[in-house]
Amino acid sequence: MNKKWILILGANSNIAIATAHRFAQDGSSIYLASRNVTELNKEASNLEIRYGVKVKVKYFDALDFKSHSNFYKDLSPKPEGVILAFGVLGDQKKQQKEFELAKLALDTNFMAAISVLEPVASDFEQRKFGFIVGISSVAGDRGRASNYIYGSSKAGLSVYLEGLRHRLFKSNVRVLIVKPGFVATKMTANMDLPQGLTADPNQVADAIYKGVSKKKNTIYIKSIWRYIMMIIRLIPESIFKKLNL
Repeated sequence: MNKKWILILGANSNIAIATAHRFAQDGSSIYLASRNVTELNKEASNLEIRYGVKVKVKYFDALDFKSHSNFYKDLSPKPEGVILAFGVLGDQKKQQKEFELAKLALDTNFMAAISVLEPVASDFEQRKFGFIVGISSVAGDRGRASNYIYGSSKAGLSVYLEGLRHRLFKSNVRVLIVKPGFVATKMTANMDLPQGLTADPNQVADAIYKGVSKKKNTIYIKSIWRYIMMIIRLIPESIFKKLNL
């Protein structure tokens, strides 16, 4: 993989940090973008010392849609790869009762992605190269009572990324959709996750790096999730409605 600048959006997440390390290992320079620049500056120093790469910290607010176009316009040099790693999970039962919480999930996981990736896509389309990685979720593969608000936001993200891939294919721009399943991170710290189905951030980072290198379209971090979700999608609705999922 050629040396390049990589932009990581939502760079304070465990997955984002692990991914920054994985790409820095090959000599890629890194933009770390998120709201908490204090923590990012610490991580930037760590990456620079450990791998001898250039790292720039940028303030980025996923929900400040009006700022996204100028945020990307002001990056110099422009990145050759963009990894969208921000997102919120939320509490399904609370989201059902409080629309603002549901809206937060949709705005963060779906609308913000469109807002920031459209300027990226237009730039890559003009330059005729680049790659975009979007971290979606297996929750978007079929709507379930346990997480349908979060799941619908990720389903929207996946379909958006599929359409973006279709649009950009002729411009030699690749779009990779990542569906991690359960991951042991800060976001899931209070959840009782099944060990056999749960990845760690380093596994996700390694899979993303390999997925980009091999020009994959969609990857499930643990392959078993591909088959689990395939079975769930194939269950007839008359039966599915009676299941506790």
